[in-house]
Amino acid sequence: MRHRSVADLMTPTAVSVQRGTAFKEIARLLDEYGITAVPVIDDEGRPVGVVSEADLIRGKISQGSANTAEGLMSSPAVVARPGWSAVRAARLMEEHRIKRLPVVDDSGRLIGVISRSDILQLLLRRDRAIQEEILEDVLTRTLGLSPSALMVDVTDGRVTISGSVERRSLLPIIQRLCESVDGVVDVAVRLAVEADDTAPSSAEGGEHPV
Repeated sequence: MRHRSVADLMTPTAVSVQRGTAFKEIARLLDEYGITAVPVIDDEGRPVGVVSEADLIRGKISQGSANTAEGLMSSPAVVARPGWSAVRAARLMEEHRIKRLPVVDDSGRLIGVISRSDILQLLLRRDRAIQEEILEDVLTRTLGLSPSALMVDVTDGRVTISGSVERRSLLPIIQRLCESVDGVVDVAVRLAVEADDTAPSSAEGGEHPV
């Protein structure tokens, strides 16, 4: 299994401004590119802050002397790394209540931007693609289970796995691996087990929802 990272989802050509970029130019860029915020970079291409629509509105309402990105921006910039998971980036956005994250390389230079809408596309992954990955990659290739003994149903990202497996100890492993698949919202494991290898003595087989 390969899970998509920030590098897979980000927009690699990030629109950015410098400290001295004027208020009207920033507003024009946000409108032209249909974005809600723009990173402010220094002379070496490292983000030093972010100017958002809210920052522009706040600057206008306050009628202060801030007419450039340096005076308007929120600083320091909250950034993501290309190797991060989408979940980690989403949590950082939620923590700071922002919609976009500049993505930086190991030297701190801007290489892209990831937004909530980028991550939303991952969550809206087609059910058929999720079903195929779980059946072929997780259950068959990774765990070595027989596909003829299992059935995977996916509806709106909600996964139900039915059929039978040899050992009860496989149930939490199946649950955890399926939950980690991109686009999965919820997992219900409805599998009969042939032997309970988690107890001191063998138990009767039966259906054991997780």
